[in-house]
Order: sequence, then structure tokens, then C-alpha cells
Amino acid sequence: MGRIARIKRNESECVLSLHHVPTLYVVATPIGNLQDITLRALEVLKTVDAIAAEDTRHTSHLLSHFAIQKKLIAVHEHNEQKSAQILLERLQAGESIALVTDAGTPGISDPGAIVVDVLRDAGVNVVPVPGASAVIAALSASGITANGFMFYGFLPASGSQRRKALEGLKAYPSTLVFYEAPHRIIECVEDLATVLGGERRITIARELTKTFETFHRCALQDAKIWLESDPNQQRGEFVLLVEAATLFEEAEVSEDAERILRLLLEDLPLKQAVKLATEITGVKKNILYDFALKLKDE
Repeated sequence: MGRIARIKRNESECVLSLHHVPTLYVVATPIGNLQDITLRALEVLKTVDAIAAEDTRHTSHLLSHFAIQKKLIAVHEHNEQKSAQILLERLQAGESIALVTDAGTPGISDPGAIVVDVLRDAGVNVVPVPGASAVIAALSASGITANGFMFYGFLPASGSQRRKALEGLKAYPSTLVFYEAPHRIIECVEDLATVLGGERRITIARELTKTFETFHRCALQDAKIWLESDPNQQRGEFVLLVEAATLFEEAEVSEDAERILRLLLEDLPLKQAVKLATEITGVKKNILYDFALKLKDE
């Protein structure tokens, strides 16, 4: 019993001693279920001098749930550079500060990277406090067996920029992981199917760790149909896992298919021309899409 007490006392002293050195703690918070917060995160949030939060109202709810009261400083994508200087002044005055976002880890598809960059350049001690991750949670429950993955985050909001980004990823030999918002999910899966190929499989993970958590696996060409079959499936935050590209010989486009595609491209936008050419020729959409891009570059 005495040994256990000494260990607990030493752990507590270790945590407290860290605050003798002004430190920015990059703290991961739950992505939905508040019980997923770590014991270490709670200890840090209780002992720092202030908490820098993406949304102070959201963080107030989290702190209230665990009976923590701290000064909150707003740090979001619109004021991150300015806030970094404010935090630097406080840290140089001897304070320790926790940096949090609304869910998950600061700096990972969320504000925080600019703050960390500025403070590291200024010589501030920066310590990560890891925790819940939507990427890892989705992968762990997806059943995807391929080794390795590439986390992209949010694809561009613009359709043309999104498709351009996907062009650079379609031959990537590992699972592709994206975040997506509900108001863009339909357009996103359409572009995924068009650029990456409708036969590739996708796992759609929605509202992870929350009441309506959902996992659905299907071919990319069927993803839009599933989402539109129930408007509720279009709500919440999404993690999209697309299986790795497989190596295959580039399919040839017949002279007739090429002629039809060229004619359609003269009068129609690329996506519409490809869709119509697919219906006329029977050639797979992703093959014609790739070929149409080459024709556009001629």
C-alpha cells in the first residue's frame, strides 16, 4: 500500500513539476463521446493556467461536464496568427496553457498548427497529450486489411479543385482517408467514383462515437445511392476510407469511343460528356474520364 501511495505521489509531482516550465499542451479531446477523454488530458486541463479553445462555448460544455473552471482564450482559424502572439506573451510570463479544438487533436484538420509553429520558433516547450482520433477509430472498425493509409483531411470545396486533387491520389497504393462535411458529402462521393473508379470500395464512417454512429461499406458507384436513400445518412461528420488502388494495365479506348467522346467534349462539360459517352459506348466511366483529361491537355 505504501509503495502504491509513493507511485501516485510521484506521478502527481511529475505532472505539477512540468508547470514550472511554461508549456503549451496540445490536448486531444473527445470526438463525440465525452467519456473518451484521457486521464492525462483531464489532469492537464485542471492544472494549466488557461485553455486556448477553437470555440469557447463548446469547450465550456466539456469543462463543465468534468467540473473544471478555467480562463478560456479563443483561438480559431480566423485569428490564429494574432492569438499565437497573445499566447506567447502569456507563456513568456510564466504560464502554462492547454490548446484544444472542438473535437480531436489541434492542428489535424483543425486550427492549431500555426500556433504550435509560432511558439516552437519562439523556443516554447510544446507537449502533445494524445487521445481520440476519428481517423484511427474509423480504420480500426472498418475491416480494411491493407497495410498503410494516407490521411488527406478535407478535400477542396471546389468541384474542379477536388477532382484535381483526387487525380494526384488515384494511383496511391494505400488506403485513402478523407474527412467530409454533410453539405458536401454527395458531391464528394460522386467525384470519388468518377476519378478513382466506381468499382473501388469505400467505407463511410459517420458520427463516430455518437448515438447514431454508422459504418457502411459499398462500391464507390453505389455510395451516392445509399446516402440519398435516407436523408439522415447525410447528417453529421464523415470519415471516408477508400481502398488502395490496384495495379492493372491501362485499358485502351477504341477509335469509335474516342470519336464519340471528342464530339461530346466539343459541346458539353467534361463530366457530362464522360457520363453520356459511357452510356453510349459501354466503356467504364473512370477509363473515359482519364482519357477525356488527356484529350483536354492536347
